[in-house]
Amino acid sequence: MPAPPAVTCSGLTFAWPDGTAVFEDFSMVVSPGRTGLIGVNGSGKYTLLRLIAGELTAAAGSVTVAGELGYLPQNLALGAPETRVDEALGIARVVAAVRAIEAGDASEENFARVGEDWDAEERARATLDRLGLDRVPLDRRIGELSGGEGVLLCLAVFSVQFLRRPGVLLLDEPTNNLDLAARHRLYEAVGSWRGTMLIVSHDRDLLDMVDQIGELRSGQVRWYGGNLTAYEAAVAVEQEAAERAVRAAESDVQRQKRELIEARIKLDRRQRYGQKMQETGGVPKIVAGNLKRRAQVSAGKLRTGHADRLDEAKERLAAAEEAVRDDDEIRIDLPATAVPSGRGVLALRAVEVRYGARAEVLVRGPERIALVGPNGAGKTTLLRTITREIPAVSGEVKVSVPVRYLPQRLDILDPGLTIVQNVARATPAATENQIRAQLARFLFRGRRADQQAGTLSGGELFRATLASLLLAEPAPQLLLLDEPTNNLDMASVRQLSGALRSYQGALIVASHDVPFLRELGLTRWLQLDGTLTEIDPL
Repeated sequence: MPAPPAVTCSGLTFAWPDGTAVFEDFSMVVSPGRTGLIGVNGSGKYTLLRLIAGELTAAAGSVTVAGELGYLPQNLALGAPETRVDEALGIARVVAAVRAIEAGDASEENFARVGEDWDAEERARATLDRLGLDRVPLDRRIGELSGGEGVLLCLAVFSVQFLRRPGVLLLDEPTNNLDLAARHRLYEAVGSWRGTMLIVSHDRDLLDMVDQIGELRSGQVRWYGGNLTAYEAAVAVEQEAAERAVRAAESDVQRQKRELIEARIKLDRRQRYGQKMQETGGVPKIVAGNLKRRAQVSAGKLRTGHADRLDEAKERLAAAEEAVRDDDEIRIDLPATAVPSGRGVLALRAVEVRYGARAEVLVRGPERIALVGPNGAGKTTLLRTITREIPAVSGEVKVSVPVRYLPQRLDILDPGLTIVQNVARATPAATENQIRAQLARFLFRGRRADQQAGTLSGGELFRATLASLLLAEPAPQLLLLDEPTNNLDMASVRQLSGALRSYQGALIVASHDVPFLRELGLTRWLQLDGTLTEIDPL
């Protein structure tokens, strides 16, 4: 018999306070096993996880979860800077109760607090040690951790959830900001999971580990058996059939239009002939009147029949077009970003950046470079040092071309200005028509370019930010990107890859997303781990 559902959503209706509807009478059943939930930015994946976790309350409908629920949100809050590591791990009260009992306080409250978790401290210590946090004591304040240690602590919180073995575990973009070693630890944990897991992610390797894919689209979920690779194969077959249906429907519409025109021509000829016969007296008046009435009825039926068939053909075409996915790509032509081969772009000579990382490198011509390394190695710090946001501790940083930097937080645009207005600030010499023409290449056509930056979805905000950088004056001939695929859906990642393939300048991309990096036509891979070294492609 099929296993009972682990998560059931029935008739959910939810809207944000400003009235924006997300779900209306939404229903979904998640079976035991590993399930991937995908969809474009703004489709409601994150909202759905929060509804299941109980962080949000639906206006109508219900959510039922079989067993204990664990939830790791996308932006896991570890707490205030003064929060201790054991508090972030959720074991502080248990550890305190165990120590109180060992000291002689055998109160019922302490025993209830400990429950079955007598080894909570040992398990937490083992988890931290396994993740490379062996030098971080449980009483260390979060504010004293490095950026990389903070990310690893998030992974430790994730691991503690695994140790609890809840019946249902919700994961929202769990590999964001994780280096390759941490990602592989997470993959191992996911691979060994035997409960129910619902994963929202754009990580292709992670989604290839799931048992089924649910695609959230237009407020409904459609299920596909198998992993991401199987899903993409099924969608490719569907799209091929949908495109054939569109071509057939287009042909049918054209045929119905021709037949309608031909029918009108025939009716006009008959009408002119009948009128001529009546005028010449070739037909008695009473007979001509009867013939005219019958002809009018026949003509009306003929016109109506052809018009109805044309309307039906148009409806079939609209339905066929709706089944074809919008796979628009960003296509840009930016000749001013081109860098001649051999021209000096960037020189780092005996540079030491904040937190101690050292770098020495020369970049010439339109090189395309991947910057990889473990969490906390200083990749973001190095990029900000190149842009002079952070001064180098020592050494020389020389940038010989215009440079632009895309940070992880995407906080470049003014949220109160429209997309057009934001780009105009970066390109003061361009006319509004020129700006709109360029924005259309970034998929902001017509009124879409007049949206305020603060109202954009994650994918839209990324495209708008990328447009403001690439269209800036002077044109950037060195582009620095810091974890650009974080929080992007797979369609947006494909669009970004296409845009970067069109970019003709030098490129340095800091990322843990190896499949994305492989799409960029890289010329070099650099690894920062104490020092900057060149490595073989990953």
